Amino acid sequence: MAHELSEEKRELFETMPIPKAVATLAIPTIISMLVNLLYNMVDAFFIGRTGNSYMIASTTLALTLMLLHLAFAALFGIGGGSLIARLMGSRQLEKAKNVAAFSFYGAAAGAVLYSVLIWIFMDPILDFLGASENTLHYAEQYVLYVIVLGSLPAVLSLTMGHLLRNVGYSKQASMGLSGGGILNMLLDPLFMFVILPPGQEVKGAAIATLISNVCSCVFLLTVTYKASKNSPLSLSVRDVFGIDRASISKIFAVGVPAAILTALFDLANVFLHRLSAAHDDFTLAAIGIVMKIERIPNAVNGGLTQGMLPIVAYNFSSGDHDRMNKVIKYVRILGLCVSAVAIVALLILAEPITRVFISTSSSAAAQAALTVGIAARLLRIRCLAAPFQFLNFSSSVCMQGMGNGWGTMLHAVARELVFYIPFMFLFNSMMGSDGLGVALPASEICSAAFALYLVHRTIKKAAGLRKK
Repeated sequence: MAHELSEEKRELFETMPIPKAVATLAIPTIISMLVNLLYNMVDAFFIGRTGNSYMIASTTLALTLMLLHLAFAALFGIGGGSLIARLMGSRQLEKAKNVAAFSFYGAAAGAVLYSVLIWIFMDPILDFLGASENTLHYAEQYVLYVIVLGSLPAVLSLTMGHLLRNVGYSKQASMGLSGGGILNMLLDPLFMFVILPPGQEVKGAAIATLISNVCSCVFLLTVTYKASKNSPLSLSVRDVFGIDRASISKIFAVGVPAAILTALFDLANVFLHRLSAAHDDFTLAAIGIVMKIERIPNAVNGGLTQGMLPIVAYNFSSGDHDRMNKVIKYVRILGLCVSAVAIVALLILAEPITRVFISTSSSAAAQAALTVGIAARLLRIRCLAAPFQFLNFSSSVCMQGMGNGWGTMLHAVARELVFYIPFMFLFNSMMGSDGLGVALPASEICSAAFALYLVHRTIKKAAGLRKK
């Protein structure tokens, strides 16, 4: 059992030059996020080869339920992981082990409960999300394998990834999550076009995703077990019962807002999909393609911010706020540069990138071409939100690292309920489907300004407490 941090880990958090420390934690995280994004895109790519806009629309509906079950990984992975990093900073390693065990089994319980509820209420939920008679059957296939059967390994994999990153094992976390993504890319064409008959492509993609998530989970279980011998991690049920109420409160103080942020983001997508479906299935398919493309810069920036979180949390707890502030500023500059490059690339390449996801040479070429046109137009509008999305991501992560769950919650509510969802309805009524594009940059600008204010206030308050 680890009673103190290794010299290597202490150097990483305390003295390593900031660019090197951020790179050590962020680069593996960025790689894993990009690989996992890539395998989601591969699903869309292979399904798009059919030229069937209904199949693409069905996976867009299923994405909503996939994002929602990730709230459990955010609750216990981010809530528990950020607390573990803070406990490491204050040298409370035994408490950190209790937190790790509680987070692991809490995530498992949440995933199982979610799977059962989706299994029981699948059809009414899909109907509420906007499934039509053309998309319902495909959506049911995908949800059965990826959510009902696959929620547990998917949630545990992401939770363990968060926990491992926060104790300095970012490379190992990346290997597990990326390995699952690579396996999924290899299995997709096998199940979609070789093992299963034509017309079962969505089911094939879902089975491939399930198998890859199981393999990723098994790998990360092995890594976590080995890491627990030299770090404040634990898979022991006994350690779950050693946790105190104060630690549970601190997990939930950060984890609940992180989960709510995920859930509110998903709620916004529910409204986005319903408004898109109200136009037609082609607009729904188009918005699904756009959301996959715009996740590329978001994955890079998400990796940067997740790599930043352990350093922010550790140094906040240890009292080295100067190092913490330098890390925040450094990552902020990098993220804004990534966002600027993304805007230029997507403005220029919107149509050819969109065509990657749906074939316009199939028997349904006219429908596919219509989908491409809508998607390219929406992508050019929505990509303008990239820098402001990054500022929102990084601000939330900073507050999570500093244990400011209330600020994270307030930001999440403002971002989705005060700005994005109302703007979505407003601009949709004014501009039609183009309004669904305009709503994103408009809302992200407003919420980013609010987020920066909250972070500034959190840092100022912490500095004041330190002086006392």
